[in-house]
Parts: sequence; C-alpha cells; structure tokens
Amino acid sequence: MKKIVTVLTTVANAEDAAALADKLVQNQLAACVQELAIRSHYNWENKTQNEPEVLMLIKTSDALQGEVVDFIKSNHSYDLPEIIVLPVVGGLAEYLAWVGSETKG
Repeated sequence: MKKIVTVLTTVANAEDAAALADKLVQNQLAACVQELAIRSHYNWENKTQNEPEVLMLIKTSDALQGEVVDFIKSNHSYDLPEIIVLPVVGGLAEYLAWVGSETKG
C-alpha cells in the first residue's frame, strides 16, 4: 500500500479553492480535496492581517508530494502560499488504499 500524506494550503476564496481542487483531482495528484472556510490572522508586509480564507486538505500519496507542492505553487494566486505536508500515520486501511488507487503512479 502507498504511503499517504495530507497537504494543507489556503486560498483567498471558494472559487479559487474549487478551481485548484478540480485540477488536482483531474490530474490524479489528489484523491480527495476538502475545503473549509476559516479566518487567518498573520503578519504580512509589516502589517497584521485578519482575512477570511479557505483551508484545503489534499489527500495524496507520499510519492506525489513534491509534484503536488509544485502544482499548487504554480497555480496559486498568493506570492507566498502556505503549503504544508503532513504524514498520515494511520487510518481506515480501505480508505487509505482508495487514496493510493486514485492517485497516479
């Protein structure tokens, strides 16, 4: 069974999230992408920001994480997008196998 990871990124709005999610799934870079409305607080360009964003949870295989990171970076509207890869250390075996089967490679 393939090792699975979850890639996190944030985008500015639901339209950006849907477009990026569809591309990731269509290109078999992700088996599943979930979108959550959030509010982010951070410092950027010497100012404290407080903005609504969409957090994306991208389920993919460990072997594709570099490709997924590059794809997000190339298709993202932010100058410096949040892209974090988290290992999946366990879960329902059948679900993890499905993620592996839905991603290329």
